[in-house]
Amino acid sequence: MGHMNIGDAAAAAGVTPKMIRHYESLGMIPDVQRTEAGYRLYSEREVGMLRFIRQARALGFSVKQIDSLLALWRDDSRASREVKELARQQLAELEERQREIDEMRSTLSALVAKCKGDDDPHCAILEELSAAGQPAKVDGKPAAKTLKQVRAGSTAGTAKPCHAPAKSSSQPAHAALTAWLQTLPQR
Repeated sequence: MGHMNIGDAAAAAGVTPKMIRHYESLGMIPDVQRTEAGYRLYSEREVGMLRFIRQARALGFSVKQIDSLLALWRDDSRASREVKELARQQLAELEERQREIDEMRSTLSALVAKCKGDDDPHCAILEELSAAGQPAKVDGKPAAKTLKQVRAGSTAGTAKPCHAPAKSSSQPAHAALTAWLQTLPQR
């Protein structure tokens, strides 16, 4: 197969031309040949790398992790244990995010069940969310005031301050909210 322009390479790899330029700017794929007019020309090798990146992104690997995977892919003397370790770490992060999502779903489900959902302006969901002004105490510790990033490619344990700095706690904010909701009187 000959060389392809960026549009054809994007279609063959299942990505957009904009993403190809982004990956090039990050150095994830090497500089490609160019025509005299400056248009990029992609070989099957670069298209293969783009497919690799797309598949790794679909599995939630971060750009940094993908860069490491690409380096291992190119290294014929690699040890498969290195690849497995990267994949194992990603699996652990995905499992942690799934646990967090399950907790959020459970908490939200409990809130939805408490709301009558009729024409009455009283709403148990809004009432309980607005009562969250007082931080809950779980196991005698104040609830963490952090929001964990839950998106593809995020790093486990990454947290951003929410409203005011708080002492660190191993308990995610949504778990503290769940515990706090359980202390409220049932309607």
